[in-house]
Amino acid sequence: MLQRIAILAGLLLLGSLSTSAQGLGDKVELFGGYSYIHVTNPSFSTNGWELSGEYKFMDWIGGVVDVDGSYNSPNALHTVLFGPQVSWPARVSPFAHVLVGVAHGDSGFFTDNSFTAAIGGGIDARLVPHVYWRIFEGDYIPTHLFGVHENNARISTGIVIHF
Repeated sequence: MLQRIAILAGLLLLGSLSTSAQGLGDKVELFGGYSYIHVTNPSFSTNGWELSGEYKFMDWIGGVVDVDGSYNSPNALHTVLFGPQVSWPARVSPFAHVLVGVAHGDSGFFTDNSFTAAIGGGIDARLVPHVYWRIFEGDYIPTHLFGVHENNARISTGIVIHF
């Protein structure tokens, strides 16, 4: 249930960012793409999706909302995160962020929620005006699900649209 609410909240927020982005001049970035997460305990890997939206307060700093879902039957992991992101605005643009939020784990029979964070960064490269390729995003995502502390790693790639 929490995962559905988290996904819906994230999608609504991203939708509201895109509709309010008209006329802001590259103040809003929307990212969508593939996400791979390696869970450490027990050790398994998942494939899934990641969506994020950023509102830039200045050229180099903004606020990010990040929602993702990753799956390896019967396991699923969803996160909803938010926080600051700094970037170097250029044709090839590195960025770094520290995001906090909630993780929801589903093992098929049991579910659990945990505080989590995403500490990491990546590189975006402009393809055409207003469209970037997120070449790489890497994050450290610690969780404490089902009574076990996990040091998870997430790698993502996809498309970023600037409004």
